[in-house]
Amino acid sequence: QVQLVESGGGLVQPGGSLRLSCAASGNIDNYNTMGWYRQVPQSERELVATITIRGAIKYADSLKGRITISRDNAKKTVYLQMNSLKPEDTAVYYCYYSNSHKNYWGQGSQVTVSA
Repeated sequence: QVQLVESGGGLVQPGGSLRLSCAASGNIDNYNTMGWYRQVPQSERELVATITIRGAIKYADSLKGRITISRDNAKKTVYLQMNSLKPEDTAVYYCYYSNSHKNYWGQGSQVTVSA
């Protein structure tokens, strides 16, 4: 089993920045991918960004240029830096961990972009 603990969500004004963190613990292997998805009510959960343990990154096309994903393998933690935030970025952001066996999800962090 893998446990994911997220932090860093909250309320931010349009144009502001926010950094999300997600620490993984438990049965961590050496072939995992970590990342972030987001979801708004009545919509599918959508990709934000993922990063493999070797550093290969995938970004949602709609978010490229405004977000940066990174990870610290020693700390088993993934980060999401979000800049120039817009009201449409308001969503619950979920940390994601995937290995060869299973996908795991964090509890979700609310990000609200509002004046």
